[in-house]
Amino acid sequence: MEKQLMTQHHDPYQGASELSELTLGQATSYQAEYDRTLLQGVPRKLNRDAIELTQNLPFHGVDIWTAFELSWLNAKGKPMVAIADITLDCKSLNLIESKSFKLYLNSFNQTRFDSLEKVQRTLEQDLSNCALGSVTVRLIEPKHFSTQRVVELPGDCIDDLDIEIDDYRFNPQILSNSTDKSQIVAETLTSNLLKSNCLITSQPDWGSVMIRYQGPKIDKEKLLRYLISFRQHNEFHEQCIERIFVDLKAFCSCSKLTVYARYTRRGGLDINPYRSDFEQAPESQRLARQ
Repeated sequence: MEKQLMTQHHDPYQGASELSELTLGQATSYQAEYDRTLLQGVPRKLNRDAIELTQNLPFHGVDIWTAFELSWLNAKGKPMVAIADITLDCKSLNLIESKSFKLYLNSFNQTRFDSLEKVQRTLEQDLSNCALGSVTVRLIEPKHFSTQRVVELPGDCIDDLDIEIDDYRFNPQILSNSTDKSQIVAETLTSNLLKSNCLITSQPDWGSVMIRYQGPKIDKEKLLRYLISFRQHNEFHEQCIERIFVDLKAFCSCSKLTVYARYTRRGGLDINPYRSDFEQAPESQRLARQ
């Protein structure tokens, strides 16, 4: 993987020039006054080159973030809180580095804003500038917190398959010869056993994944083994899901495919990448582990 992050940016908060410059994995102090320059972008191109994705992406999609720890002061200095649903287009040049995102949100804590709408507009503008792409933000006030339902991913869970595993190295070749071309199906499969590790810190990232596809029937045992092979793999959430999409297309000849993962939160943030070549992302609804 390349060391350099060749990002295009016009302001200092729109990208880090090297992985080593990211705040992730480094001791940092928390700033309580608004500072957009805390945001750091990581070029999506860095990983996409490795899996041979060009500008003509084989999917559309979004990264759905939920920020549970958002607070600011109103015009009179009274603390306010909200949950933020943030949707970032996967066509943006950068993904947003999660620790810098947390530090940026913390900088709202002692900052006065005239209205909820002003907070929402500030978030959208700053995040769009960092990502170099489209970002939308919806703020949920405490009076609407009860509308946040806990759901399960739709589909058939493959986690109960009785398999034995002694090799946890990432291996896309597990998907070789994993389809029955005599059976063309449309089905949705899920697993709660997805685990990968942060690219920088190697801390565990826990997730649930939904795979909806049309095409030759995929062997569920091989699919589960493939997903488990991410267990010691170091990569950002968004990158893992795009890798799964590309591998399923390459090895399983899916004519239609959606890959959607919901990861458990860290630092008050969860990241939920959605990639599809035939359907649109659903509304953000959290799972029990989130």
